[in-house]
Amino acid sequence: MAVGVVTEMWLVPMGQKMLLWGVLSAVSLAGAALVLNLLQMLASYAQKWLQLWTVPTVRGALPFVGHALWLKPDAREFFQQLIEYAEEFRHLPLVKLWLGPMPMVALYNAESVEVIVTSSRQIDKSYLYNFLEPWLGLGLLTSTGNKWHARRKMLTPTFHFTILENFLDVMNKQANILVNKLDRHVNQEAFNCFSYITLCALDIICETAMGKNINAQSHEDSEYVRAVYRMSDILLRRIKMPWLWPDRIFLMFKDGKEHKRSLMILHNFTKNVIAERANEMKREEENPTDHQGTASSKNKRRAFLDLLLNVTDDQGNKLSHDDIREEVDTFMFEGHDTTAAAMNWALYLLGSYPEVQREVHKELEEVFGRSDRPATLEDLKKLKYLECVVKETLRLFPSVPLFSRHLNDDCEIAGHRIVKGSEVIIFTYALHRDPRFFPDPEEFKPERFFPENSQGRHPYAYVPFSAGPRNCIGQKFAMMEEKTILSCILRHFWVECNQKREELGLAGDLILRPTNGIWIKLKRRHTNES
Repeated sequence: MAVGVVTEMWLVPMGQKMLLWGVLSAVSLAGAALVLNLLQMLASYAQKWLQLWTVPTVRGALPFVGHALWLKPDAREFFQQLIEYAEEFRHLPLVKLWLGPMPMVALYNAESVEVIVTSSRQIDKSYLYNFLEPWLGLGLLTSTGNKWHARRKMLTPTFHFTILENFLDVMNKQANILVNKLDRHVNQEAFNCFSYITLCALDIICETAMGKNINAQSHEDSEYVRAVYRMSDILLRRIKMPWLWPDRIFLMFKDGKEHKRSLMILHNFTKNVIAERANEMKREEENPTDHQGTASSKNKRRAFLDLLLNVTDDQGNKLSHDDIREEVDTFMFEGHDTTAAAMNWALYLLGSYPEVQREVHKELEEVFGRSDRPATLEDLKKLKYLECVVKETLRLFPSVPLFSRHLNDDCEIAGHRIVKGSEVIIFTYALHRDPRFFPDPEEFKPERFFPENSQGRHPYAYVPFSAGPRNCIGQKFAMMEEKTILSCILRHFWVECNQKREELGLAGDLILRPTNGIWIKLKRRHTNES
């Protein structure tokens, strides 16, 4: 055949001959490059396999695909699978999984977790966070290196408690809307409260992050709300399927097309809000007397967006609108689902443990009496037992059940050398159930977090907001919101829940969700408590 090709080449004109030679050369080069890339991937894969040989491994790994074929596609079954692995290997400090050619070392032991979260070098998020970049860009969650350090330094003052206090009236307002919606269920059959709480949290983060009230609690069919949930579901499915990691392949499928549509909705919404607010601020600067003291300007000043439009780095440079969009989208992504999940799980646990709920009600009466006035910052500081309830809730049901890091350097964990380029998963859900630090780990006991009972506990046995240099910048905001909303609900209602743990259908999505919902009954306070 090669002789035939060469013979025919002599019969074509010189210009076409050169073109054919060019095409053949390009094909040959492309083929050679592909083969070279494959060989490099195989060499890297084989090298890591040998380097991590001593690390305990979940059985069943196959060449090149690792454990990917055995991971359950259903979110509930997948999370149960992770729990079973952690229980099986609880006696060991770590265990290894292969996701395709990528080694992932799971940590669920406080001493092992400490090595990673306290390191100033191991601060890069896992490769899997790359799939968030089309939505969140390189904001505080996904950025690394100098950009992350600079951005964290710039944004930390915006989460100072004196600034957070300005958001309290938004939280109180939305809490009251929520209570009015829940009131229709008093003395009725059990209902799923999950979406009620989630929409309340979404309204709070929209108004505090962007100064934009989207009225999610009143208009559940909002295009923006639907896009947020679609994106979360699509991202989780993609992460578990290595064959969908390449963008070109992913965009050929239905999820890829849906991802593109949702992305446009989310970015357009944020861009429009930023442009609108930037123009308003410009007009206010040009005509300060026209806006000074108006209710509108007072409300607007409470948004993170306003702070971001004015924040500067060490050189006095302001963030660009694209920079601001990254951070606002990050706040939106991280700041509503996580708090909503925590509040839902708290209601589930309080409804299941009436003796704990009575203690919460006793504390609420001491602070608020029987009034329905808005909570103040001083009130929230006094709610010590409720704070312990939230902390114990986050121990049993951490909003983020696992998070991961990409290793920039080799490191030693529990006597094993974990090589540079590996991915490390902190399995928070299992970490929080270590019986060495939490006896009867499945029991709901808020008193674990009384100061006298926390002494001597390993500082990294409990990390619901991560820990170390990359801990959650919004944890004070989250605790403030959760105490405000829960105190408002519990001042009005007695909560009952008869769901058993096995009926929840735990799913380790981007957050820890109950696939079967949280089903509660409500009674009015003071007349129906037992």
